[in-house]
Amino acid sequence: MARIQIPLDALTSRLNLGSRLEGVRSQSLSTRFANLKPISEFLNLSRLSKPAGFGEVQSRVNYNLGYFSSNYVAVAIMLLIYSLLTNLTLLFDIIFVAVGLFGIKKLDGRDLELGFARATTSQLYTGLFVIAVPLFIWANPIGSALWLVGATGVSILGHASFMDKPIDTAFSEEAV
Repeated sequence: MARIQIPLDALTSRLNLGSRLEGVRSQSLSTRFANLKPISEFLNLSRLSKPAGFGEVQSRVNYNLGYFSSNYVAVAIMLLIYSLLTNLTLLFDIIFVAVGLFGIKKLDGRDLELGFARATTSQLYTGLFVIAVPLFIWANPIGSALWLVGATGVSILGHASFMDKPIDTAFSEEAV
């Protein structure tokens, strides 16, 4: 059976994702959030307008994704926190696994000895796995992830496409 070759480069070159993601990887966390624009500029209702066509939407999205990138990361993080707070089972499972792995690591390979039982680290990992995986499946992480992708996409792309560029930027592009 022949493999299907998907030209990912052709799909991502139009959106210029390579250079966008390279900039994200090369910045530290403090540098990334030092570029946050003020909330009054990010939610400036006087700059909201309906784009004339798809070309203008592309232009606005390209400009706003670069200009408000730190704000969009903050929006995505807030939506992630909201998603975890509304899915308490998933949040509990993540905390349970993190605390369980931390506790097993603190044993430094020794067995856990209780007064009436003894458990090896292998048994502890197995017990953690047996409890956490069904709980994780029951918590519906795929639904939460799909909601997060949809809500983030609608919020960010909606803002980026309806937020008009500043006037000085629009005039500088026409001169070029």
